[in-house]
Amino acid sequence: MVAIYLAIGLAFWSHAAAAAPELVSFSDARFAPGTIVVSNSQKRLYLVQRGGTALRYPVAVGKRGKAWTGRTFIRGMHVRPAWSPPAVVKRDLPHLPAVIPGGAANNPMGVAAMTLAGGEFAIHGTNRPGSIGRAVSYGCIRMQNRDIADLFRRVNVRTPVVAVN
Repeated sequence: MVAIYLAIGLAFWSHAAAAAPELVSFSDARFAPGTIVVSNSQKRLYLVQRGGTALRYPVAVGKRGKAWTGRTFIRGMHVRPAWSPPAVVKRDLPHLPAVIPGGAANNPMGVAAMTLAGGEFAIHGTNRPGSIGRAVSYGCIRMQNRDIADLFRRVNVRTPVVAVN
């Protein structure tokens, strides 16, 4: 059993090694270092750093009428999580199973997910990398699997998350 968990962990972290977020200038005093800022209009996620910089990642955001703005924090961090479609997704896609196992090719959460407090949203990987840079989700923030693996190792539960237009 330990060998299985070790293999899963090594596969997950190998994605992180390949990631190279872009270091950019970021001087918005409203956001303290360590805060995740999601810009819906730019379709970018920023992890604010010290010294007026941030790590920038491309993301997919909520489609028209589904994108959210506001403040929350990371409630949970999960590697290869199972996924249960929320009621709104199930209503639009009734053919979906009640649960898609973690690691399954059709699991939309990708290699990792960080659930957000106060709702059914998460920042997660994706099995549809072509969706990155678009407004396509039901409110979740999708990242390339290598990028979510990188971000996952840089943040913790209770990390603040702010989504802006």
